[in-house]
Amino acid sequence: MSDDNKDTSGAEQPHEGEGTPKRVIGTPSPATGKALVSADEAPAPAADTADELDEKSAKKAERIVATLFLVAFAASVVFIAYYIGWSGRDGGMHGVSRTRESNLWFGGMMTLAFMAMAIGVTIWVRRLMTSKPIIQERHDLQTDEATREAFNQDFLEGAADSGITKRPLLRRTLLLAAAPLGLAPIFLLGDLGPLPKKRLRHTYWGEAVKKAKAEGKKGVRLVVDGTNRPLRVSDFATPGGMITVLPEGVEETEEALNQIAKSVTILINVPADEFKPKKGRENWHINGVVAYSKICTHVGCPAALYEQTTHHILCPCHQSTFDATDAARVVFGPAARPLPQLPLSVEDGYIIATDDYDEPIGPSFWERGKTS
Repeated sequence: MSDDNKDTSGAEQPHEGEGTPKRVIGTPSPATGKALVSADEAPAPAADTADELDEKSAKKAERIVATLFLVAFAASVVFIAYYIGWSGRDGGMHGVSRTRESNLWFGGMMTLAFMAMAIGVTIWVRRLMTSKPIIQERHDLQTDEATREAFNQDFLEGAADSGITKRPLLRRTLLLAAAPLGLAPIFLLGDLGPLPKKRLRHTYWGEAVKKAKAEGKKGVRLVVDGTNRPLRVSDFATPGGMITVLPEGVEETEEALNQIAKSVTILINVPADEFKPKKGRENWHINGVVAYSKICTHVGCPAALYEQTTHHILCPCHQSTFDATDAARVVFGPAARPLPQLPLSVEDGYIIATDDYDEPIGPSFWERGKTS
């Protein structure tokens, strides 16, 4: 190799155009000891700017933050007031017809409260607090007296730095805004109750039957859900059919919507030769035409599917299966008891219900005891 490619120290130099030479394994990196920014060019730690705040600008920011806290307080109060006050009119906020209105009020007020609080705290931190650096050192878990005293000192300094002790207006409005926000979830617990108690033991069928009998009739006529057309026996004479029915006379009111939800019933035409009426219910059907509650006894989903070949009623939520030929006995799934049955009869050619369900409708976990 030519001596032109070596320096005076004897190290081989790369030829021109050969690129950067590769570092031999074991030699120190040429970047060792180098830094992107020199110590002289590195930025100095942020200084304590507590005394550098423009008090005029700080006062303006303080008023803005206080206003936002007051807005959060007002929104929280409106949320609570609407829940316990305004929502009580026209049947209450829990009805189907007022769901959209209540969602707008509750969601809007809670959003406004949290947004005003968040913006206020952000302005507080950015405009009224200093940028003094805080250094946290790691030590053993057990702290000594000196460390605790140092923590107390840092805490007091941090409180003073935040301005919460110096600016009572911010402190008071912050506490005012936070108080109703903490209370609001407590009021939402009202949506968990009240418990149904005995209300599920009776439906609108019972009231409608009593009203019909007071008028000299044997019972209340069944009407087709959606059309409110009374149902004749001849209209439902083909085996294998299923239809949803309601008691005649249900009015389109807020209370009626709740009654419909409990009274919805499925009418099924089971072949008479395959029907096995339960003891004591021999007269509850009309040549195999039988009525069961549409509310599944598992968790209350609508049991709205029917298999004509097996005569099974299916609940699509959790696959509970009931035998329509055997008093809606549970044959599969998590349901704990059969669907309640509605006693039927015929009057003037129309299918009628002669009484209410003999047991509570809906999920079994509501407890079926008479003392509940």
